[in-house]
Order: sequence, then C-alpha cells, then structure tokens
Amino acid sequence: MEDRSAKYRAFYAQLISAAARAADPRIEEAFRTVRRETFAGPGPWSISVGGHPYVVTPDDDPAFLYQNTLLALDSARGLNIGMPGAHAYWLSGCAVKEGETVIQIGAGSGYYTAILAHLVGPGGRVHAYEIDERLAGLARENLKDIAHTDVRDRSGIASDLPKADVIYVCAGAAQPATEWLDALLPGGRLVFPLAPEGMIGGMLMITRPDEGAVWPAKFLGRAQFIGCAGLQNADAARRLAEAFARGWEGVQSLRREGAPDETCWFAGEGWWLSTAPAPVATAPIKPQRGHHAGLVARAS
Repeated sequence: MEDRSAKYRAFYAQLISAAARAADPRIEEAFRTVRRETFAGPGPWSISVGGHPYVVTPDDDPAFLYQNTLLALDSARGLNIGMPGAHAYWLSGCAVKEGETVIQIGAGSGYYTAILAHLVGPGGRVHAYEIDERLAGLARENLKDIAHTDVRDRSGIASDLPKADVIYVCAGAAQPATEWLDALLPGGRLVFPLAPEGMIGGMLMITRPDEGAVWPAKFLGRAQFIGCAGLQNADAARRLAEAFARGWEGVQSLRREGAPDETCWFAGEGWWLSTAPAPVATAPIKPQRGHHAGLVARAS
C-alpha cells in the first residue's frame, strides 16, 4: 500500500504545486514527502470541497486523500485539514526558508506542521500551538519523529511567544494579534486569515521592516477558517465584509500609528491597512482569486 501511496502523493504534489504556481521546488517536495494518512486517522474519511457537504469515502484507499479537498478531523464541528492547493499557494507566498523558525497557530493534527518542518529542514524549528487538547495530543503523536517540531496545547496569543521568521496562522481573526507582530524578527512574515468566523476574508501577509511603524502588507488570496478565540469582533466582521466587497487587491501596507487617511482600506483599533506602499518593497506575488482553505482546524 505504501508504494501506491507514494505514487498518489507524487501526482498530488505536482498537481497542487502547479495550481499554486509555486516557484520553489521544495513546496512540491514537501507535499510529496509528507504522508497525509498519518494525520487523517483511520479511514473511511469525510471529505469536502469547500462550502459543500461532506462525502464519506467508500473505504480507506489512500487515493481518496490525495485530492485538493478538505479532510474532516471532526465533521460535527467543521474542523478540517485544509485545502492543500490553497496552503501551497500561501506557503509559496511567504517563502519559508531552510533554517528559519516558524510559529504555527492552529496545528490541528499536525499535517501542515509537518509540511512547514520539511521546508525549514533540520536546521530550523517549528513551534506549533493548538488550543484543542485532543487535536494537540494527536499532533504531538503524529510529529514525534520530527525532532525540530514541538506542540504546545495552549493559546497562540501570548506574550511569551518565541521570536520567529514566519508566523503561519490557521484560524480566522478580525485583527492581527499584537503578540504575533511583536514576535516577528526583522524581515519576518506573519500570514493569517483576516477573516472573522463565518465570513470569507483574505489571507494577509505582513512583513516586519527593520524599523518604523509602516509594514509591507498584501493579501495572498481569499480565505475562510474556523475562528481564532480572542480575536473575534462582530462590528469588525461587518466592516471587513464591506471592505472586501469594495475590492481587496490594492492593500499594500499595515500602519501601526497615525490617523487613517484617504488611502485607508480598513481601520482597526490601533492599526489600519492602506493602499499606499510601505517604504520597504515586498517580493511580488500575484493575488489569486478564489483560493480559500474552507474551515480548518480550530486554533487559539
């Protein structure tokens, strides 16, 4: 069965990497290497194309796992391993490098933790946070053979987060947590769904400059996730829905001080997104319409 799984993984990795237009061959290599079976649990499995009802697979043939679909971890609560094509695109966008330190918020059963661990290599580190104790236990067991990962069964919104080159968030929020911004090293990238629970928002990447309160920012595409506890706000959700309806591709910077001006796309409490560029340019990546991960594992 392992030989068949390897064949399925090779095709799956090639397909989603092509769809994501991933320039880094390590993205394809990571999806080809990490076995989804390990993180899916025993079959049959409940699978969904985002926004549609789950369909139960006829049996536990791993071929069913190697598709660009959501894979339920807890179908009753809508907790899933997210859409691999969307994650491949976002991971390509934030350009995870070998040797970097990554914080993942919302590890689920650990599938994308393992993908991140492959990208940073043995010289890097992945700190995974998962507030759901059952899922954290599964992730810890699933990742036990990857020495440069650790799983913490608590909130990823905390003042004691380690410093990181990349913070990769798999839980929707109405704002970037200050703790995430503070944990970023200069040049570090925060990628999170600016998408309060229940709405389709966007996967926003914010890059910390060497200095200053104007940070490069851009949306990598649309996204919808299970909500991040502590970062929900009904009024912000309503205003964000209106902002996305007006268009989202023009966002170029996050401002952490100063009053919003005519370039303001959305204003939160103590921060706002602007269509004006930041002083430091970011690497170009074309925003991609229609990419979202559906409902993914609950995070802090």
